Amino acid sequence: MKTLAIFGAGPGLGISTARRFGKEGYRIALVSRNADRLKSFVDDLAAEGISAEAFPANLADISAHTALVEAIGDIDVAVINGYLDYEALRPTLDIDVESLRSALEGVTLAPLSLTRLLLPRLLEQGDGGLLYGLGSSSKDPIPQLATPGAAQASLRNYVLNLHVALADKGIYAGALTLGVLIERSDAQRMFDSMPEASYGLQPHRSEPDDLAELYWDLYTRRDRAEQVVVGPLE
Repeated sequence: MKTLAIFGAGPGLGISTARRFGKEGYRIALVSRNADRLKSFVDDLAAEGISAEAFPANLADISAHTALVEAIGDIDVAVINGYLDYEALRPTLDIDVESLRSALEGVTLAPLSLTRLLLPRLLEQGDGGLLYGLGSSSKDPIPQLATPGAAQASLRNYVLNLHVALADKGIYAGALTLGVLIERSDAQRMFDSMPEASYGLQPHRSEPDDLAELYWDLYTRRDRAEQVVVGPLE
């Protein structure tokens, strides 16, 4: 049985992606900080006949990544998400060295660390996939989200280059770049409960099941390095 690992699994796109790959017979490994919530995800998936296991971990602790990957075991496909605490968000004119360094560590370096740990096995077997979740500020200027935008722009560039570097090795690398608000996600709940969290933005809202289908399509078709969603899906 092949394994999909979701690093940074949440109640929106994370659980929907687990369901989509689980329907195809994948074992699911879910990683996030909240152990209780992970258990509820595992229970929900089990009720649907999907094999899943929880791996509580703080992805901010890069030194613990090796032990985490070893605990999960062989990983065939990974969804790798960066992280940035809400308090660390800065608009363009408020970015300083420390705030950008913090963003780079969570948004760029943590995903890079995980990628480096996963690549040797994927290269050895000549198959597999690395999928990355990005925000549209990585591609298009959104001054209110300049901190994550600057850090994710670096990760996006890396992923696009990784796609090219791995294309002839049987491994897919690509990004799902979203400028929408994912229903049932942590971001959606914060957006709706904290008006200041919207920064005046009014993004289109998308169903996570529809976006999970895009992850599956990216991985199985392997015909593009990036899928950008900024409005209603056609």
